[in-house]
Amino acid sequence: MVSLLLAGCAGKASISARKGFVRNPEKHYASKEKAEVGTKITGQASYYGPGFDGKKTASGEIFDQDDMTCAHKSLPFGTKLKVVRKDNGKSVVVRVNDRGPYVDGRILDLSVAAGKKLGLDKVGHAEVVATVID
Repeated sequence: MVSLLLAGCAGKASISARKGFVRNPEKHYASKEKAEVGTKITGQASYYGPGFDGKKTASGEIFDQDDMTCAHKSLPFGTKLKVVRKDNGKSVVVRVNDRGPYVDGRILDLSVAAGKKLGLDKVGHAEVVATVID
């Protein structure tokens, strides 16, 4: 019985072997540590929602695609960001409540509502500047 149990575990791949997994070299924050206000990050943002709406996020809360939230690879949960789309100047304030994005070159995955405020529903992704405001 024990050998069957161990054999079943041996066949599972580690998370780093999973397709699409990218190890993040950014700073990882301790659970109660806060991001420094004024910190800016620049890069591509996209949005996500329908397939994840109602599911648990990495922070433990339930994802609501109509809330102003986002996923970031390492910023502490609860961090508030002002996100400005570089090519049209539209902005939105979001709160980090999930981990991601897991697409190379992207810095944020915004909720559907936040993505629509920036016009990402028309283009899919765009260059943004995100500033920590709280």
